[in-house]
Amino acid sequence: MIQIKPAVGECRVYRPMSSTVSSLRAAPPGRPEEGLLVALSFAAGYVDSYTWIIHGVLANVQTANLVFLWVNATAGQWQQAFQFVPPLFAFMIGVVIASRLQRAAGARAGQLSLLVEVAMLILISVLHNRVPEVVGTLGISMVAAMQASIFTKVEGSVYSSVMITGNLRQAIDGAFALVAGDPQHGLLRKSCIYMGVCTMFGTGAAAGAFVTERVPTLTLIVPIAALLLVLLVCARWRSVENSVGLIRRRR
Repeated sequence: MIQIKPAVGECRVYRPMSSTVSSLRAAPPGRPEEGLLVALSFAAGYVDSYTWIIHGVLANVQTANLVFLWVNATAGQWQQAFQFVPPLFAFMIGVVIASRLQRAAGARAGQLSLLVEVAMLILISVLHNRVPEVVGTLGISMVAAMQASIFTKVEGSVYSSVMITGNLRQAIDGAFALVAGDPQHGLLRKSCIYMGVCTMFGTGAAAGAFVTERVPTLTLIVPIAALLLVLLVCARWRSVENSVGLIRRRR
């Protein structure tokens, strides 16, 4: 488990969750979403396992959905190919919503995005057996796109909370640079952060598969709880920031 320290002007982190989000700490003013990568990566890996096992598609990794779409289409298996189209469109819609949210809400876009994600997961878990499978996938893909669009940096470096390809490349690239004698300050830390994100995504996927296979109707409780904790920490951080700002103005 890693503990992330921010660059000047950025959010100071929180330590990861118990099992995933055990004790996140609020910090001085900055961007709280830049310190929540571990919890978000765990939740993203978790719901990807859930949608794959329950619906046969991936909510976050649209690259895989696109590949499966064309593999089935070129084989003439149109019914199988079509099931990968809705999550792709839902992801696009989620990106548009996230862009609009960032323009309208500014710094509060991260909190609002988390709130929407929690609400959607609660709705899907409640209506799990009452709506077509595709509806649940659409909702999860949409909020995954919002998360991917809004939570994009940690300590000033670009990363992805919903997939590991770029994170893994950054981790390996940093490790190789160190072995090659690159004196760049903070390179080891950066490489460890990216590797930590990949590890938590994989841990979330494993946990999601384990729970989904055994209690599918209760599966989404875990990511809902994780994201609620992240949302509470984010809200607390904002409260601390507002208090500090008020004290400074009084002085």
